[in-house]
Amino acid sequence: MKKTFYLFNPGKLERKDNTLRFTPVDEDGNEQPPKYLPVEGVEDLYVFGSLQANSALYNFLGKSDIPVHFFDYYENYSGSFMPKDFLLSGKMLLAQTAHFTDNKKRMVIARKFIEGASHNIVKNLRYYNNRGKDTEPLIDLIESYIGKIADTSETEELMGVEGNIRNIYYEAFNLIINDFEMGNRTKQPPQNEVNALISFGNMMCYSQCLKAIHQTQLNPTISYLHSPGERRYSLALDIAEIFKPLLVDRVIFKILNKKELQEKHFDRNLNRCLLNESGKKIFVQAFEERLNETIQHRTLKRNVSYKYLLRLECFKLSKHLLGIENYKPFKMWW
Repeated sequence: MKKTFYLFNPGKLERKDNTLRFTPVDEDGNEQPPKYLPVEGVEDLYVFGSLQANSALYNFLGKSDIPVHFFDYYENYSGSFMPKDFLLSGKMLLAQTAHFTDNKKRMVIARKFIEGASHNIVKNLRYYNNRGKDTEPLIDLIESYIGKIADTSETEELMGVEGNIRNIYYEAFNLIINDFEMGNRTKQPPQNEVNALISFGNMMCYSQCLKAIHQTQLNPTISYLHSPGERRYSLALDIAEIFKPLLVDRVIFKILNKKELQEKHFDRNLNRCLLNESGKKIFVQAFEERLNETIQHRTLKRNVSYKYLLRLECFKLSKHLLGIENYKPFKMWW
């Protein structure tokens, strides 16, 4: 079974026959004993430290269909090396473009993304309300904004509604989390521990959505809720909206309330708060466990992982774009 590998230390990655050899480097620049990763067991790589590699290595990764996702020192997503898009289809590209240029068609899809995200947000709040956190007043406020989604006619207006829903939702974090304060949402840079976790988790979710898109015929640069921009895969941002409440936020609530992450796992410097290396490892492990959890799928009548749900979402969107079946966003039913 293929696995995701996370490279936290700086080092050198190179090909050794049909194996990847990673040689970590310590703080003094001294090489440590190498680690070998059989290529047939690697699904993708997440790089958090400085990495030395050459074009021969990336040619090998491309032929082996192994993406590499890069994060900078401040935990910002920098970009991805994606293997050749061998699944891309001219028919799909035309369909995606047609639904983007027609505002009515674009808004149908964009509203579905926010509809799904809002439903999953409310499900999170109801879960904790049933456990004595008293989120009911915030649920009522959010539902009043959900009622406005269908009336939006432009993406800017829709994003305004989504922003209001998110702001109310983030107020609930102080009720749900035991020992940390959410405060205001701060991104670049995050100002406290909870904001650091949200930013880091959202980037992890984004890269998972990008990988799922790559496994379909969809073009990741053509999006509907977020405006397509140069040098970013904006469709991954769209799909991530639906899954952040159940993949990122639930992980944050769990690891903080169970005290798996504590103040010692964060570094504060230069007016910013970031996870340190041990903190990243704890979050990544919890995130991976969440991705691999399974649910009984209502339509497929079998257990599927959360990771596979991302790919199913891309297939559903593909069917909508090709006129096969109307798109329905994933909504938690439990």
